[in-house]
Amino acid sequence: MTTGQSDPAHLDHPARTVQAVLRLRRDATLEEAPGQTGAAATGAWLLSAPAGSVALPDTTPGLLAVLTALGSDDRAEDQLAPLVTAHDGEFGLLRLHMLLHKLDAAGMTERAVRLDGAPIARLRQVGRGRLALPAAPAADAPVKLSRFATATAEGGLLVVRAPGSPLALELSPAAAALLGVLADWNSPAGAAELCGLPDTAVSQVLRLCAAGGLLVTGGPEHDPEAGERRLAQWSAADLALHSRTRGPRTVTGYGGTYPLGERFGPEPASREPFPGQRIALPVPDLGARAKSEASFSEVLEGRRSIREHDADAPITLEQLGELLYRSMRLRQTFTGSDGQELSDRPYPSGGSVHELEVYPLITECVGAEPGLWHYAPDRHELELVAESGPATAALVESARGSALMDSAPQVTLLVAARFGRVMWKYETVAYSLVLKHVGVLYQTLYLVGTAMGLAVCGLGGGDADEFAAASGLDRHSEGAVGELVVGSRPRTLRHSAGVPRGEDQS
Repeated sequence: MTTGQSDPAHLDHPARTVQAVLRLRRDATLEEAPGQTGAAATGAWLLSAPAGSVALPDTTPGLLAVLTALGSDDRAEDQLAPLVTAHDGEFGLLRLHMLLHKLDAAGMTERAVRLDGAPIARLRQVGRGRLALPAAPAADAPVKLSRFATATAEGGLLVVRAPGSPLALELSPAAAALLGVLADWNSPAGAAELCGLPDTAVSQVLRLCAAGGLLVTGGPEHDPEAGERRLAQWSAADLALHSRTRGPRTVTGYGGTYPLGERFGPEPASREPFPGQRIALPVPDLGARAKSEASFSEVLEGRRSIREHDADAPITLEQLGELLYRSMRLRQTFTGSDGQELSDRPYPSGGSVHELEVYPLITECVGAEPGLWHYAPDRHELELVAESGPATAALVESARGSALMDSAPQVTLLVAARFGRVMWKYETVAYSLVLKHVGVLYQTLYLVGTAMGLAVCGLGGGDADEFAAASGLDRHSEGAVGELVVGSRPRTLRHSAGVPRGEDQS
């Protein structure tokens, strides 16, 4: 649609031209269908993109001219009709309508708004999904930007996305002010006046916003994102993470795509040793343990979160070493088909990458000095990272408070992730995989600790900055992702160990 208009709200502006245009998605390619020859004569073409392809078996010369034009630049729909009729006559117009519907349904198009010949907004595919443009909202209808929308800067444009949508809205600096205006309820006419854009331009941009799931309608008293429990319970960050990692159709790359494979080499299975003091840990006799310990079912049923430690008989270095050996040790390494060094440990890890490291923060342990240590799973050693001081004291206090303990935990196991181990291979799901791995490590430590008669309690959160300050590690390369407190279990618990289980609460 091409509209030359004088904006009544801004009479000092000359008439401005607004166009609603479309083109093929920029990563699409048009080629002869496989197994066909003379595609121009047979009309057999294939339109492909990273997210999929669509067969075009009956492409007439007029439709081929349209596809060629849409593959090179933006076109208004009224500019496409002459291309068809020049080759196919008036009967080609129905075919044109059907083609555009098919391309939108297959997610092969981009829609944009041009102001005075320059694009100010573009709705593009970043995944796989239908692009359906709704009607423009009425000039006086209340609208608002979704509170779940996220915006990033990419290539000089502001890119806005809604969780669960395969579409991204690109806004030029000329249209970016519209987001600020839509932070609260407004009408399209009011938004146009506030951001200095023609009414028609704002109306067309809002159509793109609505198609991308970015627009909320209803008004302050009827806001579904605030009034409906299913939406009100989500934060923007949580919903974005959930939608991206559980929606492969909403992203370009998902899973083991090796997004950094061409730029960086894989990281080794074991991190570089720390230069400080080392303590060799004794290796437990697993055969003897298997004969003397309770059955798996008994251990599983007996697992509890225990927030008390026996001050009269603290955990020993031998016990701590056994817990780490049975839960974390590196049993073997091998090279994957992609050249990445992989490892086998007692708990599972996606792709056998095993990016997690454990840093015991010792407050009281017989046989080891207080401080922040690192467990080297390949050598079964403790390495001193930092002696006790204000930075480690802050970590201890955070763990004590999170565990609701009356006194400092004897040992806090700080779980860190070497992010490059996962992110070198996995796209979109990398961080969610890290969190899954933290969960299975938690359960492994819980069960082993329960079998050993130790007190284990997983914590729900921690401070990555505090860990970075104490360890001296870059939080983006290796950062804290989990915490557990571990210690000796008292003979009698003063407090309930979680959920009541009959009369026995010990």
